[in-house]
Amino acid sequence: MLWKKGRRSDNVVDARDDDNAGGGGLRFGGGKGLSLTAVVLIVGIGLLTGQDPMQILGQLSGQLGQQASVPATTQTRQAPPANDEQADFVRAILGDTEDTWGQIFQQAGRQYRDPTLVLFRGRVNSACGLASSATGPFYCPADQRVYLDLDFFREMSQRFKAAGDFARAYVIAHEVGHHVQTLLGVSAKIQAARQRGRRMEGDGGLLVRQELQADCLAGVWAWHAQQRLHWLEPGDVEQALNAANAIGDDRLQQQGQGRVVPDSFTHGTSAQRVRWFKVGFAQGQLSQCDTFAARNL
Repeated sequence: MLWKKGRRSDNVVDARDDDNAGGGGLRFGGGKGLSLTAVVLIVGIGLLTGQDPMQILGQLSGQLGQQASVPATTQTRQAPPANDEQADFVRAILGDTEDTWGQIFQQAGRQYRDPTLVLFRGRVNSACGLASSATGPFYCPADQRVYLDLDFFREMSQRFKAAGDFARAYVIAHEVGHHVQTLLGVSAKIQAARQRGRRMEGDGGLLVRQELQADCLAGVWAWHAQQRLHWLEPGDVEQALNAANAIGDDRLQQQGQGRVVPDSFTHGTSAQRVRWFKVGFAQGQLSQCDTFAARNL
């Protein structure tokens, strides 16, 4: 992927050395960070017992009590160092998502508001609470920020064999897809449904549909970016599809607990995640990403 063609975003905050953002993350055994597989197990336990998985993670880290006392906006607005190639990559991908979605929103008579992407290390405080890097990249609609620990990319490559620049770009674009959902009012509708007692998890549930739509939106971005920059090389699309396949609920559950529990799905199966990215990437049409109306995901 010729990612250096991308315009660099000015909306990346480097909080990796911010003491208030927290460091070290959750620790198990010999000081090793909690793996993504272990997080899947914890989330599964929470869903089965009715507990909030984030609360369980907070208790394990011994930091839950700090969640209410440490403000979510402690990250200083500091740009990444100019010689940091990984951060430069993030800025290039985020910058192109800004260009793409700004154009799409403008054509629809709407205004796109750029999200901020926070680079952190270990753990971070957001408006959505305390989170560990073990939870993976996430988007917080309350502060409209994407949070990313760059170590996640190494985890993708080593544990899930999902390497490559376009695979990493897909991850960023997926989280930006959640920002697009916030601007379009999708996130608010999901939250309202949750407050009404609607079941969120499970195969075909609202959380799965929300995540699959973000995959589709990542595909929409990828199509437009390619039309504009022609930066994809042979094998790049396969990298993104491999990443989508690697982080499906069924595959993660099988690896983490030895069995698949569809009732606890939150992101969709590997096949579904691949399918919806391909739907978005096929024509770059936002209208094709209505996963909530789809009978067959």
